[in-house]
Amino acid sequence: MPVIPYRLDRLQNQKDLAQFLHTFQQTNFEKSSLQIASISLEINPVDPLAVLQAIGQPHQRHFYFEKAGKESILAIETAIQLEFEGEKRFYQAKQFIHDALKNITHMGLNAPFSGAHFFCNFSFFDQVSQEAVFPAASVFLPRWQIVRRGNRCTVTANIEVDRRLDPDTIAHQIWKKLQVIQGVQYEAIDLRIDHKKLLTKQDVSPTGYFKTSVASALELIYKKHFHKIVLAHALDVTSPIPFNLISSLNNLRKLYPNCYIFSTSNSTGQTFVGASPERLVSLHNQRLETDALAGSAPRGKTAIEDAQFAHDLLSSVKETHEHQVVIDSIAQHLSHLGLQAQCSPARLLRLPNIQHLHTPIRANVPAGVHLLDVVAELHPTPAVAGAPRTVACEQIRRYEQFERSLYAAPIGWVDHQGNGEFAVGIRSALLDGCQARLFAGAGIVAGSNPEKELNEVQLKLQALLRALV
Repeated sequence: MPVIPYRLDRLQNQKDLAQFLHTFQQTNFEKSSLQIASISLEINPVDPLAVLQAIGQPHQRHFYFEKAGKESILAIETAIQLEFEGEKRFYQAKQFIHDALKNITHMGLNAPFSGAHFFCNFSFFDQVSQEAVFPAASVFLPRWQIVRRGNRCTVTANIEVDRRLDPDTIAHQIWKKLQVIQGVQYEAIDLRIDHKKLLTKQDVSPTGYFKTSVASALELIYKKHFHKIVLAHALDVTSPIPFNLISSLNNLRKLYPNCYIFSTSNSTGQTFVGASPERLVSLHNQRLETDALAGSAPRGKTAIEDAQFAHDLLSSVKETHEHQVVIDSIAQHLSHLGLQAQCSPARLLRLPNIQHLHTPIRANVPAGVHLLDVVAELHPTPAVAGAPRTVACEQIRRYEQFERSLYAAPIGWVDHQGNGEFAVGIRSALLDGCQARLFAGAGIVAGSNPEKELNEVQLKLQALLRALV
């Protein structure tokens, strides 16, 4: 992975960029594989969501990832990509990134958050049905990447260079787009239109079926077939006008500032969005962080009621058992990679409509373990599948009458140094023009009540529906 050292002030204009591309092309003339120049520049801060609003196209691929209001990343357009499925999909993604980096030359790595980032979607299962609009695994290097943390912002252009490249033409296109990005308004414009009363809603499977499935699963739990299963429910919503992606994302980040706000699209107009409270894993400088997030209760309408719900959650045998199952599973899977889990005390993660038991988990990671090795080992956690994992996943396929696709699956990024972060795609929806399919799930363990579990998923669905515009 070559790096070209330079001062940030060297690329002053379009002519400088054209000269760089010409030199790069000549230097790599004899190489048979496609070469990519990854150029990073620090710019005045812009809102990446506003950039998506300004330059995004409906049938153009994008990836948006905002972390608790502190860091936001936008990837837009595609330089290179790969889609695949099967049991080896995480390994194939890792190999694709490894091979691609051999052909990427970085310029401007002294800018913060710079360099090539690869953006990844993985479906819940390693195979998807014909109705799925996203593949089982997808990795892409974007043509444009904008990262903002606090008041610092970096834009990265990944430019494919081969013998046919016209440096002057490409420099003109790149420089023109760069000027547009730098001129974007600081905040995304909210184009919200209140049409909630005009929405039509239809459960994908009857609510009675969900309760029957919970009751059936409980019988198997009592017979010791498995300890826990997470069953999801889906709601189809139709709007008289297309759902507005930017306003919906802007609404989600305002309503759920402590969550991962994400949006990932394909090239045919469908977008998967959500506000997930759950991190699957992050890795920075060989330091891994993940979370056990299981066990939940509603928020109270008053401070006293809220405190009582919290007390009941912390003291509930059922909820604390469900939470411990997740902790034990994560620790066991990390041990398969030779990693020792370090658990913090359990605490409450409080969201506007719900509160969860939450235990942060950390581990030191040796250089030989890749982030995607960890993702492959952890997914799916008992928080979104059940335990034992294999049996629970088999039963999920039996009970659920819809394609999970990206629901409850890893969504995130890996940079050129192997750092990265993945969220779990829960509290999510698939947007397709005037249609939206919303997903939510509940963990079923001994002591669960079918009616209460249905109320929990409906609470999650309504919270998501309120945010969609």
